Amino acid sequence: MPKVTKLLTTLLFFGEAGLGATVSYLLLLTAAAALAQRETPARQGAPTNRFALMVPAHNEAQLLPQLLQNLSQLDYPSELFTVYVVADNCTDDTADLGRAGGAVVHERFNLELRGKGYALDWLLQRIWASAEAYDAIGILDADSVVSPNFLRVMDARLARGERVIQGYYAVRQPEGSPSAGIRAVALIVLHYLRPQGRMVLGGSTGLKGNGMVFATDILREHRWTASLTEDIEFHMALILAGERAMFAPDAVVWAEMPDSLQNAQTQNERWEKGRMEMIRRFVPELLGQALQRRSFLLFDAAIEQLIPPFSVVAGASGALLLTALALRNSRGIALASYIGLGQAVYVFAGLALARAPGEVYRALLFTPAYVAWKLWLYVRLLLGLKPRSWVRTTRNVASK
Repeated sequence: MPKVTKLLTTLLFFGEAGLGATVSYLLLLTAAAALAQRETPARQGAPTNRFALMVPAHNEAQLLPQLLQNLSQLDYPSELFTVYVVADNCTDDTADLGRAGGAVVHERFNLELRGKGYALDWLLQRIWASAEAYDAIGILDADSVVSPNFLRVMDARLARGERVIQGYYAVRQPEGSPSAGIRAVALIVLHYLRPQGRMVLGGSTGLKGNGMVFATDILREHRWTASLTEDIEFHMALILAGERAMFAPDAVVWAEMPDSLQNAQTQNERWEKGRMEMIRRFVPELLGQALQRRSFLLFDAAIEQLIPPFSVVAGASGALLLTALALRNSRGIALASYIGLGQAVYVFAGLALARAPGEVYRALLFTPAYVAWKLWLYVRLLLGLKPRSWVRTTRNVASK
């Protein structure tokens, strides 16, 4: 066997072994998700939990009013929740619009400590210093709206002892553009299917940065972080401390997504750079603690960080199939076919379980362009072309 052929055969073997294990794990989560509960049992009696809803906002005059109007229409007693907006280093009229929309607004100016994590921690300290008492703290992004039952669901889950709860973070108006549609597909499998599977298997849903609710003592015991992916870092700290984040699939938060891949670039670079940092910092400890404690929760949290983004899995599996065909390696072709079929089952099962609209299915036609864009983004990151600090994502024209 020529050396080049032998080398390609070896790379094919190890590549397919890794991707095969990844896809098999995703199929395990898919099967478990099919058994998961879709609705939170209603609480008996009137709601009692009092919420502080925190909204970090940097120059969000365009979209903040929609969120505040949405929150004013929640199916929850108005005396049991207060909306706090931290107008962070704003140069527009975000603060004035926040007050006009009924929120308690705190203005923060600090050009050295910039970003969502710093703003949230600063606002929390001000809430602690006030005379107000809350049972739970929620975090919502300014470009979002939530389902009318959002706080009803969270109240019911708190009443049954849950302390960290993540709502279903979905894409608002996925039919708006091919980019938004394909992002909707990605978030359905990442934010709905996988969390549902983890609830059945005993894992932790993870924190997605938006639509999160915490029992107040959680945020008093664990200070909010300020990294590029502060939600992931906070989740790592919580599960190592023995906490489990629960998933509320019927408490939905819809967020605007950039209407083009170009506008989404800084956001994705920030997420992926942060994820790489989290792998380096936490995965070895999670795996070690998982073995020591014999904990599926910790093992699954480590694996979740190690699973490549779906675009990378799709691109790599296509390359492996072409390699197997070129080598006429029947075993490689069979395994590559399993990997490809497994990905299709994973995606279409996720769309079916989340009851995705037809527009989201049509967005799958945009997959090749999206995969190519994501792979180029990873090349940039590997070459060191990385965001070194928080950069605000470009906003679209306000939705009507």
